[in-house]
Amino acid sequence: MTSRSPRPTARTSPEARAVARTQTLLKGKDGIGTVRRTTLPGGLRIVTETLPSVRSATFGIWAHVGSRDETPSLGGATHYLEHLLFKGTQRRSALDISAAIDAVGGEMNAFTAKEYTCYYARVLDTDLPLAIDVVCDMLTGSLIHQEDVDAERGVILEEIAMTEDDPSDCVHDLFARTMFGDTPLGRPVLGTVDTVSALTADRVRRFYKKHYDPTHLVVAAAGNVDHAAVVRQVRRAFDRAGALGDTAALPLAPRDGHRSLRTAGRVDLIDRRTEQVHVVLGMPGLARTDERRWAMGVLNTALGGGMSSRLFQEVREKRGLAYSVYSYTSGFADCGLFGVYAGCRPSQVHDVLKICRGELERVAAEGLPDDEIARAVGQLSGSTVLGLEDTGALMNRIGKSELCWGAQMSVDDMLAKIAAVTPDDVRAVAADVLGRRPSLSVIGPLKDKQADRLHEAVS
Repeated sequence: MTSRSPRPTARTSPEARAVARTQTLLKGKDGIGTVRRTTLPGGLRIVTETLPSVRSATFGIWAHVGSRDETPSLGGATHYLEHLLFKGTQRRSALDISAAIDAVGGEMNAFTAKEYTCYYARVLDTDLPLAIDVVCDMLTGSLIHQEDVDAERGVILEEIAMTEDDPSDCVHDLFARTMFGDTPLGRPVLGTVDTVSALTADRVRRFYKKHYDPTHLVVAAAGNVDHAAVVRQVRRAFDRAGALGDTAALPLAPRDGHRSLRTAGRVDLIDRRTEQVHVVLGMPGLARTDERRWAMGVLNTALGGGMSSRLFQEVREKRGLAYSVYSYTSGFADCGLFGVYAGCRPSQVHDVLKICRGELERVAAEGLPDDEIARAVGQLSGSTVLGLEDTGALMNRIGKSELCWGAQMSVDDMLAKIAAVTPDDVRAVAADVLGRRPSLSVIGPLKDKQADRLHEAVS
């Protein structure tokens, strides 16, 4: 961690005062939904969204590090560290951490993705100071003892085994490898048995110190919260740990995953004795910063986002070939993926792939009719609002927005962006994305002749 710095005083230099500033990013009616940001000296950003009508609050800390920031020998280190930060600090044991939140009926958890990690706690509004103290203590004061690293290794290996036992889950990891190969974006977030088994406490500590600098963190709180109080409490917690520096933001490693996207038409197959074959058919998509992402969201919803979608109707409703079939998008800083997932009996896999490929080609060439686009716009608008109905979702929105975009967008602005999508916008992005030759990832019990035929789905 960086060295401790004093709090600003009346004699603080103009340069330091320029760094320690508070801004109102979104102004809600009567204060409801107001989003504010304070940047402390040293670069730590704190964003809050105020919702006085609720009695809960969710507090989270986002770290600008994910599995794509790992070298091959550090595979799984980000996720390993996520586990270890719950194992104890100088002030609290692992039991103390969990018991403190349990004692007030709260929830605490964390998750690791390819580009970020988040630690959070959801509590009653009156218990927010406790949540802030506990989560900040975890992020700034983790001990990472050798015995904890050794004990947690077994837990993570079990988590990897659990994922491997669920082919509908691990086929998405296989698809990432199909598209990106042996690169940071192509490797699994959990790491592998070999990489996790080889990680040492010293290597994890160095990873921790490098990536958990305050300049790479965003603190987010949503619910019945007071922005100034949250800032004071966070600053007190970071000051106690000597974790607030007085330097400008440290540079982040460049992310150029788009360069590792592989040639289309690849087929990767894992032969496994399962009852179903699990497939993902897909191609490069859009980066999360691409302005066409709103049109892509409408297109994805129309294709495979619900029971009225093209793929659901054609594959399940009309022909009964699969129980689960859907499409999805994954947007990263510099690139993205679009995929269609289906799980079906081995004897049906070629029919399912033929239908899915046919629908993608048809929409790429002809676009979607206006009525399907209108329905998708309505569905996407409704799901966007319904997905933000609790303080945890609000904290996720403002924290991720600050970390990934450095800006905030109101729900009304998001709905306006969706409503502004035109049929021509959808047709243009469909021609661009769906017009590309796809690749295919498959897990299941396929005979040799069936495996050979899979190449027909991407030829």
